[in-house]
Amino acid sequence: MTEILEWERVLLNELPPAFLLEVAIRSFIMFTFLLIALRVTGKRGVRQLSIFEMVIIISLGSAAGDPMFYEDVGIMPALVVFATIILLYRIVTWLTGKSQFFEKLVEGKTVCLIHEGKFSVTEFKKETLAQDEFFSELRIRNVEHLGQVKNAYLEPSGEVSVFFYEDKAVKPGLPLLPELYLKKTRTIPKEGTYACTFCGNTQEHSASTAACEVCGKDEWVEAIDTVRIA
Repeated sequence: MTEILEWERVLLNELPPAFLLEVAIRSFIMFTFLLIALRVTGKRGVRQLSIFEMVIIISLGSAAGDPMFYEDVGIMPALVVFATIILLYRIVTWLTGKSQFFEKLVEGKTVCLIHEGKFSVTEFKKETLAQDEFFSELRIRNVEHLGQVKNAYLEPSGEVSVFFYEDKAVKPGLPLLPELYLKKTRTIPKEGTYACTFCGNTQEHSASTAACEVCGKDEWVEAIDTVRIA
């Protein structure tokens, strides 16, 4: 019967202490090959990796991990996995350079999320990027409202590229600051410029209720037109 907290079993799992030296040697070998494999795939940072490249990294990590400490997993099969993954990476990289269709299939495509201070509603619906997450990305770039943004794109790497209006061209837009955005309402309290909380469209309203002429939604928040402070 197995005893609870039997430290020799917990620490070594009934393996001889000498096996720790073998683990160290295995880890050194697999770490070296993993480093070489990652060097072959390039120098891009994690946020710049495409979905395909993330699969490569995860696959290499999985292939490297087991031989490091499982005595019944040989190093040679893991190295065959490494060679196969690198070969596939090279083939796919070559194909993406030759075929735009294959590149879009593997890497994805750049999507316009904001056009002239408003959400590209049809494109934004297709993406898994939540509105709150997107607002956070813009706030990190010191964006207070959508009227400061001319265009914003979701890149295949998952990064957001933002192009700004010049100060003199900034227009009223949907506020991204939580303390302002959360004041959204279906009833317009006073005359002024309001932004649709769904698509960012701005309209002049008097005290009343109204639907957005772009998306048909009826939640509004007072638009602001402050100039971006870099």
